[in-house]
Amino acid sequence: MVRFFSRNELERPTCKICGKNELLISKHLGICYECICKKSSRALEIANQVHIAARRQFGLPEEVPHTPNGLKCGLCINDCKIGETETGYCGLVVNRDNKLVRMAGTPEAGLLDWYYDPNPTNCVAWICPAYGCGYPKYAYRDGPERGYANLAVFYGACGFDCLFCQNAQYREMPRHLTPLITAQDLVSKAHKRVSCICYFGGDPGPQMLHSLAVSDYADQLAKKEGRILRICWETNGSSNWPLLEKAVHYALISGGNIKIDVKTFHDPLNIAFCGVSNRQTLANFKNIAQYIEDRPELPLLFASTLLIPGYIDENEVQCIAKYIADNNSNIPYSLLAFYPHFILNDLPTTSKAHAERCLKVAKAEGLEKVKIGNIHLLSSTNY
Repeated sequence: MVRFFSRNELERPTCKICGKNELLISKHLGICYECICKKSSRALEIANQVHIAARRQFGLPEEVPHTPNGLKCGLCINDCKIGETETGYCGLVVNRDNKLVRMAGTPEAGLLDWYYDPNPTNCVAWICPAYGCGYPKYAYRDGPERGYANLAVFYGACGFDCLFCQNAQYREMPRHLTPLITAQDLVSKAHKRVSCICYFGGDPGPQMLHSLAVSDYADQLAKKEGRILRICWETNGSSNWPLLEKAVHYALISGGNIKIDVKTFHDPLNIAFCGVSNRQTLANFKNIAQYIEDRPELPLLFASTLLIPGYIDENEVQCIAKYIADNNSNIPYSLLAFYPHFILNDLPTTSKAHAERCLKVAKAEGLEKVKIGNIHLLSSTNY
C-alpha cells in the first residue's frame, strides 16, 4: 500500500539566509518572508538565480536587458534597452540591424488565445454589469447577463516573471509566436451576444498597442450598432502610464473596468517573487484612482491579491489595503486563494483561516468592499 506523507512529516524547508525551519518556506525559493524584506540584497541574489533558471527553460531572456546604447522599448516598467540581436524581457521585441522589431503586440499581430466565457464569469470584478450593475446604460439585464458572453483575450507574454504564476502556460507562446491575430480580426469575434471584452494573460502590458487597437475597433462597432460592449483589463499594472491612461478611457466610456493585481506591497518582495519592481504598479493604481469619480455609479478600478501561504499574509495585506483605502476606500478588493503552481508548487493552498485573517485586516483599514475569491480552493488546515 502506498503511503502519502503530510507536509508535517517531511523535512521542513530551511531559509538559506537565517536558517529558519518552517513549513511555509518554499524550498524552491529557499528564503523566508522576513529575510526578503529585511535582508533584501542577499535575498534578491538568491531569488534572481531562481528566476534565471525558470526563464531559461522557456528560452526567455534571463534578465531585463539594459545594454548601453541599446534601443529603448518604453512600454513598461522594465524599460528594456535592447542591444543588437537581443530580445526584450517579455520575449516579443528584438533589435535587428539596430531597429526595434515588435514580433507581436502590434495592431497587426496579437499573440493570444481567445474564447467565449459565458456571463456572469468568475471575474475579479464582482460589482460589474455582467451581474446587472449599471443597468440599463452598461448592462443588458437588471441582473446576471445570462445568454451573453465575455470575449476573453489571453495574451501570451508578460513583463513580470511571477514564480507563483497561475497561468504559466503563456511562457511557451513567445518561443513559437503562435497563434497571431490582428486587432480587427479579433473584434470580428465580438458577435451581438458578446457584451464585454476582457484582456488578461500572461499580461496585456507587453501587447498594450494591440489591446488599445482592439478597443478602438470595439468602440466603433458599439457605436455603429448601438450596442453595449464593455472593455476591461486585468493586469499587473506595470505598463507606462500614457498607455494605461488610454485603457482607462476605453474602460470608462464602455462601462468596463481596470483590475490591478497588487501582488505585494513591499518592493523587495515583488522583485523576489516577480523579478520586477512594483513601484510603477502602485503609481499607476494611484493614477487610475483619480478617474473613479468620472463614473461614480459603477466601479472603474478593482484590486486583487493572491494569498500565498508564508509570504502574502495579513501583514502584507494590511499594507496593501491601507494603500488602497488611502486612494479611495470604495475601491473593491478581492483576496484570492492560492493554488500551488509553477515554481512555488511546493507551498500549500491558502487556508480558510489565512483568508479570514486577511479579510479582517483589510476591512479594518477602512475598505468598504472586500471579498474572498476562489473559495473552492481554500483548505481547512489551521495555519
